[in-house]
Amino acid sequence: MSAPDRLPLDRARAATRLAPAAAALALLAACTQSGDFGRPRTGVWNGLIDTTGSFSTRDRGRLLLDSGLTDDEQALRDRAWRFVEPASSFAAFQDTVFGLASAHALPPTWRYEEVGAYYEALTAEPSRSPVSRYRKLSDDATADARLIPIFVALAARVIDADAARLRSLPFAKTLDDAAVRDAVQRVAENRCLIAWVRFEAGLRLARYRFALEHLFAAAPAPESVSAERSILMLAARRNLLDPLLPPDAAARCGLGPVPLPPPPPVAQAEPLVVKY
Repeated sequence: MSAPDRLPLDRARAATRLAPAAAALALLAACTQSGDFGRPRTGVWNGLIDTTGSFSTRDRGRLLLDSGLTDDEQALRDRAWRFVEPASSFAAFQDTVFGLASAHALPPTWRYEEVGAYYEALTAEPSRSPVSRYRKLSDDATADARLIPIFVALAARVIDADAARLRSLPFAKTLDDAAVRDAVQRVAENRCLIAWVRFEAGLRLARYRFALEHLFAAAPAPESVSAERSILMLAARRNLLDPLLPPDAAARCGLGPVPLPPPPPVAQAEPLVVKY
């Protein structure tokens, strides 16, 4: 076969080989279209998460962490680990993040704590006084609230870097199908990690609120005022996470049922505690 005759055949083979990558690049190009607050449009973001599920079935069990993380991505994971799963190993936490982005599911052994679990743990020691319980509640809510602004700043930088990554891929001429899949998977991991922290912050806020209501009903005390202020601070800072991702990000990543509705704006929230 002459060289001119081989050209159409070579082009056909190349097109077949690069078809999956081309589909991904088409999706990635759409991801650069912004919606509200500069985020990718919701339907496009959902498509990105859905696509990573089909990509990762061929790469199951191979963590993309092996290819290296940016400094911000590593710091994001370190802080998220301390917030959502400090009792587990970091390796187990990494596996969970990979599962959220690829299989859109948590491990079979994962169980969410009930909304009353924190209150039950807080009151499990009969010898603990109501004052010490209020102080423990206040300290825990304050500690969580202080973690959020730094995490939000990191997440915003990671999202901006991911946007630049996605914008560049349609113009890259040397990336093969595997490299495109890796890039898409990394973005999905970052998004699902942020969604997990936001989801957990909402659940934790509900648990603290539940505990305060039940503590106050059982044993009103002046220390309840400080506890409520700490919870209100957490509610305000949890709202900083909302503009980062679409509202249904947690559900798209497989984080269980639809997340709890966001708390009312702090300025409009009715105080629970009667001031002494």
